[in-house]
This record gives sequence, C-alpha cells and structure tokens, in this order.
Amino acid sequence: MSALRRGVAAIAPLLLGAAWVTGCPRTPHPGAPAADAGYLDPRRPAAERAADLVHRLTVGEKIAQMMTAAPAVPRLGVPAYDWWNEALHGVARAGRATVFPQAIALAATFDEPLVRQIAGVISDEARAKFNLAQAHGERGRYHGLTFFSPNVNIFRDPRWGRGQETFGEDPVLTGRLAVAFIVGLQGDDPRYLKTVATAKHFAVHSGPEATRHVFDARPSAHDLADTYLPQFEAAVRQGQVGSVMAAYNRVDGEACAASPKLLAETLRGSWGFAGYVVGDCGAVGDIFATHHLAPSPAGAAAAALRAGTDLDCGQAYDALEPALASGLVGQADLDRALVRLFTARFRLGLFDAPDSVPWSRLPESVIDAPAHRQLARTAAARAVVLLENRGGVLPLASSIKRLAVVGPTADDQEVLLANYHGTPSHAVTLLDGIGAAARARGVSVRYARGAALAGSGGSSAQLAEAVAAARASDLTVAVVGLDPRFEGEENESPLNPSGDRVEIGLSPGHEKLVEALVATGKPVVVVLTGGSALAIPWIADHAAAILYAWYPGEEGGNAVADVLFGEANPAGRLPITIYRSADDLPPFTDYAMRGRTYRYFDRPPLYAFGAGLSYTTFRYAGLVIAPDHQTISVEVQNTGARAGDEVVEAYVLPHGLPPYAPARWLAAFARVTLAPGERRTVSLSLPPRALSFVDERGTWRPLAGDVDLAVGGGQPDRQG
Repeated sequence: MSALRRGVAAIAPLLLGAAWVTGCPRTPHPGAPAADAGYLDPRRPAAERAADLVHRLTVGEKIAQMMTAAPAVPRLGVPAYDWWNEALHGVARAGRATVFPQAIALAATFDEPLVRQIAGVISDEARAKFNLAQAHGERGRYHGLTFFSPNVNIFRDPRWGRGQETFGEDPVLTGRLAVAFIVGLQGDDPRYLKTVATAKHFAVHSGPEATRHVFDARPSAHDLADTYLPQFEAAVRQGQVGSVMAAYNRVDGEACAASPKLLAETLRGSWGFAGYVVGDCGAVGDIFATHHLAPSPAGAAAAALRAGTDLDCGQAYDALEPALASGLVGQADLDRALVRLFTARFRLGLFDAPDSVPWSRLPESVIDAPAHRQLARTAAARAVVLLENRGGVLPLASSIKRLAVVGPTADDQEVLLANYHGTPSHAVTLLDGIGAAARARGVSVRYARGAALAGSGGSSAQLAEAVAAARASDLTVAVVGLDPRFEGEENESPLNPSGDRVEIGLSPGHEKLVEALVATGKPVVVVLTGGSALAIPWIADHAAAILYAWYPGEEGGNAVADVLFGEANPAGRLPITIYRSADDLPPFTDYAMRGRTYRYFDRPPLYAFGAGLSYTTFRYAGLVIAPDHQTISVEVQNTGARAGDEVVEAYVLPHGLPPYAPARWLAAFARVTLAPGERRTVSLSLPPRALSFVDERGTWRPLAGDVDLAVGGGQPDRQG
C-alpha cells in the first residue's frame, strides 16, 4: 500500500555477580579509621557520610580527588576512581558492549519508553562491566559508573559534526528523551544510583568544533531561555540528573566552566541542582590558556571552583594548591565540591558491601546479550524514517527476484557504530542484513560499491559496475550518505580534523552514483546513512523511495532489511529539519536562532521536522481540549491493512507574536501502535509552558488571544 503523506489532521482554535570489594579493605591499612567512623556507616545519609570523609582528608588528598583520575587514599580505605566514562548509545570505549543506534536515531523514534528501556540496558551492562573490572582490580578510565552522557545540546545547525550525538533540534523532544535516558541510566532505587548520568555541554554549545575552545556565544535573552536552556532544566528538575558538564566555550563573556550566571545563579539557584558539575575535558585549563580570562593557571582553577565546577576532567586543578596558598580559594570551596563528589560515590554504593547494592551481582553474560541485540534491532527499525514511497514500492513486493545493493556505505561497519561507541560481539552491515533477508526469500543479490566514501567519487570502473548491477536487477537499493569519519568531534578523525561539514548535501560521487542508477530506468530505493541533515533535492524528486537509516547500531543491517521487506512498518520522524541547501542557513558561527530549525525557519524545507511516512494510513477525529488546557485527546484510527505505529504530534501555532519569537512549537507527542482498523483515543498532557512564550528579556509569559492547536502525524500546513 502506498504511504499517506500526513500533515495536520486537526486544528482547533484555543483561547488562553562476582565477589569483589567496593569500599574499604577487609584488612585495615596502618592509620585506618576506627570501624565506627561516620563515613563507614551505610545507615547514614550519603551527604553526611561524604562530609565526614572529606573532613578527614589532607589538603593534598582533597585536591587530588577533584580531578577525574582520583587516586586511592589507602589510610582511609578510599579506592582509586576514574570519573571519565562514556555511554552515549551503549557503554563506550570499554570493550564489548551492545551498540545501539546513535542518539539522533533514538530521537527519530519519538519513543520515550524505548529510550528509557535502552538506557536501562546500558546501565545493566555498565554495572556488569564494573563488576568485572573490580574483580580484576581495574580502576582506570572507562571502568567506572559515572557517565558523560547524554548530550542535550540543541542541534541548531546541520553542519555541526557532533549534532549526531544529540536528540535533535527541538527543546521539548530533547528534554523529554533526555529525561527518559537519564532515568534509565540512574535507575529508580530509593537508596542507590545505578549509574550517574551527565547532561552536557552546559550551555549554548553546538559548534564550530574548530573554535570550541575560544568562541564566545552571545545569544539573546530570548534565545537563551527559549532554546538553549529548557532541556537542561528538564534534565535537572524532572530527570534529577546527577551531574552536569560545563562546556568549553564562553557565554556572554564568561567561560562556561567558570560562569557564576550559568552555574550558581541558573543551575543551582533557579533550578535547585544538587549534583556535581564537571568541566569538559580541558575546559578549566582553557580559561587561562585560550580564553585568557585568568592571569594564571591558578587563577583559572580558582575561578572555576568558586563558580561551581566541582570536578576537573584533566589536571588543571593541580593549580588549586597555589590558588589556596595565595588566598584565591579557601578550604570551604574545596570541601563544598568534595562533598558533592563523594556524595555521588556513596550513592553509587562504592563504599558499601556488595550484597547491599543492587546490580552488584550482574554477570558478564548480560553484556551484549541476545535480548539486548534484539532491542538494538528493534530500536534501529523504529528509528528509520520513510521520506518517500512513490507507487508503494516499499515494502518490496514478492515479484522482486533480483536485487542490486549498491553504494559506499552499504558494507561499512563504521556507519553502524557512529562515535562514542563500544565494540559489539557482531555487527551486521546493511549489505549483510539486506542480503541475508533477500536470500531467505529466494531473491538473488548483486553488490557493487559504486563510489568512494567521500569526494568526487570512485573510479569509472566502480560506477560502471554499479550501473551494470542495477540493469541486471529488478530494483536497486542505493546506500549512500555520511560516514562518522566525516562528521564528528574536533580531531576525532584524520579524514576530517575539524569534525564539521562545510556543505550539507551528499558528496558529488554519491550524487553521481544515484543519478546513474536512476538513469537505468529501474526503480531505485535510496537508503541514507548519517547523523545530520542531507540536502538531496534531486534525489527527493527522482528516487522511488527514500529511507533515512541514520547510524543504526550493531543490528542496523537487519533492521533496515526488516523495513525494506515489510517485517517492520516504519514510523520514525525527523528530529531535525532537512534544508534544501546550506545557502538557506545563517552563518554557522551565528548563535541567533532566527532562520534556524523548524520553529524559526521561514522558508519551505525539503523535509520538515516531525515528517515521516508509513506503510499504512491513519485518520484523526474528535479533537478535545480540556477546559483547563492541560490535556488534549484525539481519536486515531489505523485505516490500512497493516499494523503500524503512529507518532501523534501536537503543535502550538500562536497569533501575533513579535518577530523574535518562534512561529510554532511542538507541545506534546506520543507513539502508539494500532492494529489494522483499530481506533484509539490518545491523550496528551500539555506541559506548563506549552501555552507560553519567552519575551525579549528571557521571561516566560502566557500566550494571550487566539491560539491554534494542531494535532496530527506531522506539522500542520499553515506557515507562520
């Protein structure tokens, strides 16, 4: 069945384990505290235990504990601990682990329960890996339980290489998925944290990568409150995130890691954050070395500590000793930070008997377990966004007997893994997954690379081979797009040291390949890989179908095959706007939101935020808005012959707002599964600020007058 291009369905006017030791050794060291020392008593509150322990540390011991590679303090039974760990879409950089789809792909699911489930699995594997490391006496980097994830920055510009790590361009979507991820990572035990999540990078941080150590973001008061802060606030207030990472850059002249406005006034004062702040790795040193905001390393360390950065990822806090000696900081400044840090370690159970800590017996067998691999496959399929499906070419018909799989990212394992990843037991490339599914159905498969990963394309022989494969087949699947070696973090890949993109289209070689395939006259299904927007206007007009598969994780090949052959019905939605050209965008370095993202973009996009098709059709009826404007409900019916998921999206469209304000915004969403013919009433709760806007001074104000509320399977058609 052909897909229904779904826009707004209803608009309503509205007036307004192993045996191991986590804590002190069984045989006391010389000078060890008495057995009744307060910090050893698990019945006491974590903060009280932390304060008791900090009181017993010498100045040198205190300073050493304020950097990520914290050494042991044998006389007090304090084990060594390294705070630096990664878990963006699976436990990363620590060997074998399930590799789930990249964060931007998880955002495309619009599925909070799924994201929370995935984060719960990640934390299971984290605990199992921690148990294993403890048993082997491994306490170094990437062996701990404090994770520098999730990345909740707003993906304001598709050229940013690290946008793939985010949950997209919308503060509401980002905030809700961030909370789900944080809760899944940290767990819901009333006493112990399963792991510690870190919301990063606070704040106003989204490229360019090459200047992240020197640039000064100066957003308007409106943009700061409306775009750059809400998802961090949600992480703190709703997610109870245990840690926040301060960014490299400056905001309004203040280094983020030494900003009284961001850290003291906003984070702790306004939002009530009670956890610890860690500076991005090297950020405290940047205060002196690149921002030139302090006269010395000691001055930089003192400024960061006084503002509220408790932990330095690096060695810059070595300079706290001269800072203390010269009076730039006091003992109280050290103690305040250390109590926050040790409170986290006590809440993780790192000083308590293993049998009292949940998850302490999780075995190695849970790491990349079969059930986790299946979840990775399910998530990757749910993330696929169907952008075009002309004539219902998908799912592939049984009449297709000869299939060509062509393209430089089809047989590329890097495309599965993205950045900040672990090592899967087995990774299924798109070629492997599609090929296996095809052969199981009696379909022959012919593969050709067709072009190089980047640049103007491979050899003429490669192109000729791809064209020949297409001509000899009933249908061609062209797998093209981005590879994580060409978009990512600064200095992450020698193939693109800047990490960012200059243009937002396909590389010329990929474009040339697809054009040649279409010219054969055989239907071409384009599968796009990547972590950000790809401007593909010619392909949008000429491909038989287009799927966005993102960086889909270790089971990506099987998941894409599930969608192509109809085992899974796509329902992913774009968490970003796909523009027609980089010419439509303001300068990358401009942090003003005007002209960016669907909320402020005033031209027709190639594909809109929230867009996505299905193999079935849906009908909306009976929109009801509660008298208190806090809840809306709508009836959704699957009117097709296939079961499928629908993402119900609610948008606010205000009238008469000033030009600096957004023209529309996502208020609520829910993903639901409906059988053929099934009809269901879906209720959505509107958050308190859904019917408010931010004025020029950065203050949230209630909307007045007429407001339209649009509910459907995508954005409404009305512009502005």
